[in-house]
Amino acid sequence: MLETILAIAGKPGLYKLVSRGNRNLIVESIDDKHLRMPAFATDRVISLADIAMYTDDEEVPLADVLTSMKDKEKGAKSSLDYKKASKEQLFDYFAEILPSFDRDRVHPSDVKKLIQWYNILIGAGLDDFSKMAPTEGDNIDDRKEA
Repeated sequence: MLETILAIAGKPGLYKLVSRGNRNLIVESIDDKHLRMPAFATDRVISLADIAMYTDDEEVPLADVLTSMKDKEKGAKSSLDYKKASKEQLFDYFAEILPSFDRDRVHPSDVKKLIQWYNILIGAGLDDFSKMAPTEGDNIDDRKEA
């Protein structure tokens, strides 16, 4: 499922892939408004399935990080107000979720974005992150439109 949840550079929030056009994607915002709009080839669009967090050893898929965050928060939205939190508060919070994260390559803005995305997904009822983990060879381009 993370393959169809998208982040678009320069646009706030997360988007669900609805359809593909000739030279664009049709996406729908994951919020109360459910606005649909095109995303063009010039937009930097990334699937959440392609995102991983840096650790001291290896990269951890975003689905695993979100699952750990859900366990910490017991399925509720984040207890940390990421908008007002200091760098130390963000890193302390994130260390509870992913203790071995690479403090040199993970920035406070990355943690803020992760918390924001988590809150959006929980608010939209998309909270089964185990189903969101990509499987080997799973690629959105390989699937046919329904």
